[in-house]
Amino acid sequence: MQAFSYFIDRGSGRYDPFMSYEIAPDECYARQLCTYLVAGERQFKLLANEMDGDTELLILEEIGANAAYPDENHYRGQGIFIEFRQPSRSGMLLATLPCATHFDVIRYLLKDVVEVPGHGQMYTTSAEVDENRGCYVIYVRGLQEPDPDMRASTRF
Repeated sequence: MQAFSYFIDRGSGRYDPFMSYEIAPDECYARQLCTYLVAGERQFKLLANEMDGDTELLILEEIGANAAYPDENHYRGQGIFIEFRQPSRSGMLLATLPCATHFDVIRYLLKDVVEVPGHGQMYTTSAEVDENRGCYVIYVRGLQEPDPDMRASTRF
């Protein structure tokens, strides 16, 4: 098991402990690859990924309240799941993928383009751990949809 802790950056060099776990290394790595965390009805953005001895540290910025989607499912105690959603206010659920291990999740989190069940290849825009619902969420957009953050495509 791996020691793993989240801290919230409060500014001026102040970091508040938020959550700590003893988790398997594959879950630790999967969490480190997510750009957002939803926990306790709040949303956080990953600022830094650090180590302190044998402990993995993730430094977060609190970005505000988390708005729930109307079609949210809860997976805690049911296994490891990835939801694929569109990155809009509605966050439309495109597909749900059960995974055998966190290494299966890591395969998706490492990719710029993923195979979304029932939708084919799509660009990833961000990923989050939803602590409240016990799942990973990968936000995706179509290959032909313009990227609002980039002027040129990186796909050949």
